[in-house]
Amino acid sequence: MVMKGSITKIEEYTVNNIFVFGADEFNLSLMRSLESAREYCFHELYQYCEVKTGKEIPVKTLYEGAVAQLKNYPSSVDAIVGYWDFPVSTMLPLLCQSFGLPSPSFEAVLKCEHKYWSRLEQRRVIPEYIPDFCAVDPFKDDYQLHITLDYPFWLKPVKAALSQLGFMVRNDSELEMAISQIREKIYCFAEPFNYLMQFAELPDDIVAIDGNHCIAEEIISHGQQCTLEGYVFNGTFCVYGAVDSIREGEHGSSFSRYQYPSSIPQPVQDKMVAVTERFLNYIDFDNGPFNIEYYWDKKSGHIWLLEINPRISKSHSPLFRNVDGMSHHQVMLALALGEQPIFPHRQGLYRYAAKFMWRTHTDALVNRVPTEQEMQAVMQRITGTEVQLNVCEGMRLSDLNYQDSYSYEIASVFVGGDSEQELLQKYCDVQQALPLTLVALS
Repeated sequence: MVMKGSITKIEEYTVNNIFVFGADEFNLSLMRSLESAREYCFHELYQYCEVKTGKEIPVKTLYEGAVAQLKNYPSSVDAIVGYWDFPVSTMLPLLCQSFGLPSPSFEAVLKCEHKYWSRLEQRRVIPEYIPDFCAVDPFKDDYQLHITLDYPFWLKPVKAALSQLGFMVRNDSELEMAISQIREKIYCFAEPFNYLMQFAELPDDIVAIDGNHCIAEEIISHGQQCTLEGYVFNGTFCVYGAVDSIREGEHGSSFSRYQYPSSIPQPVQDKMVAVTERFLNYIDFDNGPFNIEYYWDKKSGHIWLLEINPRISKSHSPLFRNVDGMSHHQVMLALALGEQPIFPHRQGLYRYAAKFMWRTHTDALVNRVPTEQEMQAVMQRITGTEVQLNVCEGMRLSDLNYQDSYSYEIASVFVGGDSEQELLQKYCDVQQALPLTLVALS
């Protein structure tokens, strides 16, 4: 009953149609849990399995199909978003541009994603923070003569994902082995990347360095690694979080966990922020999110820029939710709608959060995986944990797609806690509690 003289207020919301390129249920659930989601209507613009799980990336079909689906949508297309790396991050600015939606320019995105082009641009404005490097054509018979670096160095395609086909090269035999692997497998990234590069106006020094090329880089993978998450909105630059990236393995190429907030001293983080702003301003990166990876050499105090990704890191989303009280999908969504992001600080349930990558370094057969009920029971008993399995019963680990060159990631475990020790203990407890068994293959 409404009392006489009172006013009933009915809140009205404008629903924005947001198309998610490469949608998956885990990230959709994080976005739907946002308070602002009552103003959003999410649409799948391809599912993750259609974009990222095949042996090859049908980028022409994906691009043309996405354009057709968006053009045929009977209502407004208000935003197009994605949180995956290639091909999603590379295609987003092209799609947004076609529909007049906010986005960084395609050329600015390529200046982040094309590893060789990015280093050339970095050398022009922040040369003191990058390693020595050179381009390598792995299909030339005399490729070795064109490498200007001494051993050891990293060798990787100018466009790949998740450290795939990235090798630490310490001698001639390792170089020969890496080149052999790259020649055999680089096509899965090179062909789709070359298709997309045709939409850009490329400078003369980049035209000849297509996706079939590699970059060799001086080793900088020592010290502590840290990733800044931030954005640029209408020319205003902002960094809202720093996450430690902790590596493992003989070559230091495999991530062990991401942990938030970073333990790197604030003055060092401030220096990383300043270098990042200088570079992104230089390449005219605007109206988009980014994450940028650095190494900090504690002994010398020097920082080194590793790489830039023109997207949020989906791996960090549960970490921000646990510590700050909101997934940073909110930043991505606001920018895509042409709005100033508003993001909380330290309003979450935990002081610390981490994503652990459950890895093994040898091929194996997956003999047993936990059921959904078993996983739910473990997550309820060990509070503040979430598990994503990457394997299924009966598969070989070598059949997993998009793995680094030295390990297999069999699961992701997200953990929240009030100390680093609590994070580590909860992760150990989850590993012991889940009935996941592997049989080594000789």
